[in-house]
Amino acid sequence: MLETIIDFSRYSSVKIGAPLKVSVLENDNEISQEHQIIGLANNLLVAPGAKNLALLGKNYDYICDKGECIEIGGAANSSKIFNYFRANDLGGLEFLGQLPGTLGALVKMNAGMKEFEIKNVLESACVNNQWLGSEALGLDYRSSKFNGVVLKARFKKTHGFREEVLKACKSMRKSHPKLPNFGSCFKNPPNDHAGRLLEGVGLRGYRLKRVGFAKEHANFLVNLGGAEFKEALDLIELAKTRVLQEYGIHLEEEVKILR
Repeated sequence: MLETIIDFSRYSSVKIGAPLKVSVLENDNEISQEHQIIGLANNLLVAPGAKNLALLGKNYDYICDKGECIEIGGAANSSKIFNYFRANDLGGLEFLGQLPGTLGALVKMNAGMKEFEIKNVLESACVNNQWLGSEALGLDYRSSKFNGVVLKARFKKTHGFREEVLKACKSMRKSHPKLPNFGSCFKNPPNDHAGRLLEGVGLRGYRLKRVGFAKEHANFLVNLGGAEFKEALDLIELAKTRVLQEYGIHLEEEVKILR
């Protein structure tokens, strides 16, 4: 098993973290339940002392037409997947043109934008060498119920790439901040929006040391420059406390915190 050092202050989308040892997994027999897969670290907040970090290697970066379905390796990134589906006039994953990440993470969190999400197109996934049907994965709003590492997955072949869906997803992105961030910080509670709740407690544009919630959208935690893990964690806890006190609602993080 190969190992490398990754500086998360440069690697992660929020640009917060420290140089840490990461295992590079190239074979199925190297996978362990203990591994914390980092992918491209687009929705991760990584602690300076995080352990068991791992990355799927090049052997898992592929897209293959299986005839009745499309098989994709867990390390393939969203841009690669989007371009393949568009070039082959396939529908269902148009939103990946505006959503970063690797296949494994996209499946694990049932990634999506509004009503467009992974579970609508996914047929099955290979988790720790075992193929599971989409229903067995327990995919729900930005979540799943399975444990383990997604090594590959198979998707329905639906002909007809939908440019109108891509256009709608591009429009959604216009309100996103340009500063380093990890996308939505909190999941939307049932029948409500985390951004509305955060704005309601005065956190839109709020600053705590070197982190804050964006002026463009209250549910985006941004790095204002040189931020550290504890600062981001403190702001997340502050937000949860304020929303609970004001509205009686427990906000749940969409960002994954690795320790």
